[in-house]
Amino acid sequence: MRIKHSLYYKFILGYLIFGLLEFIVIATVSSNMAYNYLVQAKADSLYDEASLLASNYSDIYRGQNMNFDSTLQLEAVAAYLHGEVWIVNNRGTVVADSSHSRTSDSIDGFDPTFTGNKSYRISNYYGCFNYDVLTVSVPITGNYRIHGYVLIHLPVSEIQDTINNFLNILYITCIIILGLSLIILLVFTTTVYFPLKKITAAANQYAEGNLKHKLTLYTQDEMGYLAATLNYMSDELDKMEEYQKNFIANVSHDFRSPLTSIKGYLEAILDGTIPPDMQEKYLTRVISETERLNKLTQGLLTLNNLDNKGYLSRNNFDINRVIKDTAASFEGTCNAKDIVLDLTFSHNIIMVYADLGKIQQVLYNLIDNAIKFSHPNSVIYIQATIKYEKVFVSVKDTGIGIPKNNLKKIWERFYKSDSSRGKDKRGTGLGLSIVKEIIQNHGETIDVISTEDVGTEFIFTLPRATNL
Repeated sequence: MRIKHSLYYKFILGYLIFGLLEFIVIATVSSNMAYNYLVQAKADSLYDEASLLASNYSDIYRGQNMNFDSTLQLEAVAAYLHGEVWIVNNRGTVVADSSHSRTSDSIDGFDPTFTGNKSYRISNYYGCFNYDVLTVSVPITGNYRIHGYVLIHLPVSEIQDTINNFLNILYITCIIILGLSLIILLVFTTTVYFPLKKITAAANQYAEGNLKHKLTLYTQDEMGYLAATLNYMSDELDKMEEYQKNFIANVSHDFRSPLTSIKGYLEAILDGTIPPDMQEKYLTRVISETERLNKLTQGLLTLNNLDNKGYLSRNNFDINRVIKDTAASFEGTCNAKDIVLDLTFSHNIIMVYADLGKIQQVLYNLIDNAIKFSHPNSVIYIQATIKYEKVFVSVKDTGIGIPKNNLKKIWERFYKSDSSRGKDKRGTGLGLSIVKEIIQNHGETIDVISTEDVGTEFIFTLPRATNL
């Protein structure tokens, strides 16, 4: 179960880790960035206000004394900024302040350059406050001399409150985003996780050999396509399993029959059931059955070799010559049944690019089949014609034909047209299977046209030779 659900659990864990990291980033990086930004922004704002006050107080400069009878402006600025505004002379004495509580106070250790190279400084300002404040200082000048300073103090807590309000908005926004992102999790669960569970369960059923199991998943996406592919695969594997069973049964049958005959004949010879003058006849039958077994074995080996697509050895050759040579090898058989082979070629020489030996085997099997199922005193027509870049070869007989409902089955291995194992008792049922394998491995096609009690025609194509 852990393995089965690990992907889903990892996705949820990743979702939770993402949410946690999001809050950590907001609480640290975003908080620091916001703090630095607001401190600088407040410092710039305070400096602008302090500069304006210093300019105003410079205008009221009289001789060497400064008149600070009115502090209304200081109070207004302090109220606006939520801080305190001081006017300090060169000796560090507060000559005016917005709160009226620090007038005439002296600042111990007063240093007008305490901000350094910055426009502000955060501290308790020489112990004047019990909390940290943001302080800016601007000199009051007159007649090219500095007569005092305008100091504005803003509690850092004010900045922190602003940051907290900003972060609260971010936290609420993140919570809303995480809540909405649950929709993605739900979509993933329904469109990926649940279908994946079904697919996994189906795969386990197939692995256990239950190829009848059907995967019910009807979505028009990649998951649906995968489910349809698995269903197709299971159907094909089921067909293959049935084919293998039939294949083994057919092989067993076709081997058992001649072996049983051979054993019976030899036992009869050994125990004297067959008299000596009849033994030659039955030994000839034993040899015939042995040849049948050899032919069956060779057919199986050929089919096994045809499974390897790289077996072809292609070259250019004249298909007319191959047809003539193959037809000539059936002269004795044709004479015995008074069958005539009628050869017709559209051109004197028709060059093709293929495996000569394999195509010769195709022609041999087709002509052999035509002779087997043709009536005595009949004609078999063999033609080769050129159409565009293809060469069409036809083998047509006027024999017994093939029933319509059996046409699709003739390419199956060991298939024979009747329940008594075929009209040709010596056949293996592999000839047409070998023919189709060879033609398909050439990348070409083979078709059959047949009418029962009229005849059958096989037509296959070959590529024309190039660069002649």
